[in-house]
Amino acid sequence: MIRRWFAACLLAVSPLTHAEEPWQSVAYLQQAFSEIALHSEYSPGEQPVRKWLQPIKVWLEHHTDQTEQHSLLTRYHFQHLAKITGHPISFASSRQEANFIVVFSHLQLWRNDIALVSGDLSIKPPSDAACMFGIHLDDKKAIRKAWVVIPVDYAQEHRQLLSCIVEETTQAMGLPSDSDKVFPSVFNDHTPESLLTGLDALLLKMLYQPAIKPGMRGAQVKPVLANILQKWQADGTIDQAEKNVRQSELYEMMGF
Repeated sequence: MIRRWFAACLLAVSPLTHAEEPWQSVAYLQQAFSEIALHSEYSPGEQPVRKWLQPIKVWLEHHTDQTEQHSLLTRYHFQHLAKITGHPISFASSRQEANFIVVFSHLQLWRNDIALVSGDLSIKPPSDAACMFGIHLDDKKAIRKAWVVIPVDYAQEHRQLLSCIVEETTQAMGLPSDSDKVFPSVFNDHTPESLLTGLDALLLKMLYQPAIKPGMRGAQVKPVLANILQKWQADGTIDQAEKNVRQSELYEMMGF
């Protein structure tokens, strides 16, 4: 959940990283995955792996102006997510066909929109949140539905519209937690990251490796990731992660 409060600019991105950054070590990446993928912000203790198995079909719903801009930002980001994960993501031709709904709402409407899209009248956004997401799991912990609601006027007031689009949709891929221990990352509430970092891209790639299954626990995940990360360390995947994550339409659109 986003709680960052930006004072001046819409977009803040950390400088290009270099080899040997702390987050590029195998041990750091293992711990970061545990923090973000195997925990939840409002559920104590370790959680199982949660990820999509079925293709994602997105529906954008607009209750506000600037629909073309919001659609473009969101489409570019979903294209980026598909490229990183290798998971099929497309845009549905109708709301009924979709299993991932993104609602661009107003502050006065967003509680009602959350209730409608989630199907749960008891869900209420935290008072310090600028946007919210939710996922619905099947019995095996695979994600079967997801939703994001963004009160555009509130998010824009606090310079968080882009952050909301990027972080909430990314969390709904199966990275549902935040952590101050993970940096640089959109999942760290105390750093001004608005676009995915190299670390974020690696977390997504780790989650969507075929050997990582929904329902796996930390003890099962650790040896699998150790093998994957050793290969990535040897073939340059980790060293090139920051460079590669910036090769996206959204980075280009924002001038980076």
